[in-house]
Amino acid sequence: MTLQLASVCKTYRRFGKPPVAAVKLLDLEVADGETMALLGSSGCGKTSSLRMIAGFEAVTSGAIKLKARRIDTLPPARRGVAMAFETYALYPPLTIAENIGFALAADRSARGSAASRVRQIADLLEITPILERRPAGLSGGEQQRASLARALIRNVDLHLLDEPMSQLEPQLRAVLRGRVKSLLRERGYTAVFVTHDQTEANALADRIAVMEGGVLQQCGTAEELRERPSNTFVATFFGEPPMNLLPAIAEPAVARLTGAPEIALPLAVPLALAEGQAIEIGIRPHRIQLGNFPLRGIVLSNQWLGDEAHIAVEFAGRTIVAVSPVRIAVRAGDAIGLGIDPASLHVFDRMSGCALAHGGMRA
Repeated sequence: MTLQLASVCKTYRRFGKPPVAAVKLLDLEVADGETMALLGSSGCGKTSSLRMIAGFEAVTSGAIKLKARRIDTLPPARRGVAMAFETYALYPPLTIAENIGFALAADRSARGSAASRVRQIADLLEITPILERRPAGLSGGEQQRASLARALIRNVDLHLLDEPMSQLEPQLRAVLRGRVKSLLRERGYTAVFVTHDQTEANALADRIAVMEGGVLQQCGTAEELRERPSNTFVATFFGEPPMNLLPAIAEPAVARLTGAPEIALPLAVPLALAEGQAIEIGIRPHRIQLGNFPLRGIVLSNQWLGDEAHIAVEFAGRTIVAVSPVRIAVRAGDAIGLGIDPASLHVFDRMSGCALAHGGMRA
């Protein structure tokens, strides 16, 4: 493993106010050459985690190791990491070329090739025309790409990227994601990046660590997070649109929906549940079939998004969303049939939120 975080905690102490636990007992391992995304909403602890790895925040407790060497007690300059800051942190007196190549100036072996390396990374990120300009005259997106170039040009043990493309327009962002991913793989870089953008996490990361409230909720591939979420938070946070949840009561081999007691959905796998146990039934919007099916709902809206339709339906006392790859000629107020395959259902304990089953497999 390149990077290991063992029971890492970060508590911010504020004068006259209760302390804030930003990161709680974080255990995480990043393999050699792997790109890991820290994904979560604002305030979930992902940026604090990244800054502790970089050395800009002190670890309250726990340990961080890089290449089997403990680094949480070392100053940032001795950790062997390169970081692209969300705030860019460029040197105002220097040109963009000088900013990007700054770290190479201290590396005697890299001095001869510094100019060509700066040009290569600038071409990759499409900032070659601004190399002789200074940060003050640039847009936020240009400064962000310069900060990213300054990090990626370095050959270090670990690259840390804080919201690396948040200021870019969607079309450029889509192009650069592919280029950056190819660069990381070609050079065998190990990287950890912070984002709140699921699309960015899906596009760049080999694995994704979902955080909320300072706690690591689940770490896995995008497919694992979609198909086997560990709890209702991950189920409803990861995925677009998010998973539909329906409250239910457990009965032998079925889940009886709380909002429509006459509907009992069969479960694909036997579960050791107490009869009457409160559960949540989850189903991804893309797994709901629409058409001539016995279950019925009322259409609330029908949105065509260019490549798929998102149809909101009132069903069992809840609003659920179904996704269709083709247009469906229904309007608000129409009745519509819903097909729900037991193999597509997820079962969660309502009290704890923990997953109990995914389709035909126990969690």
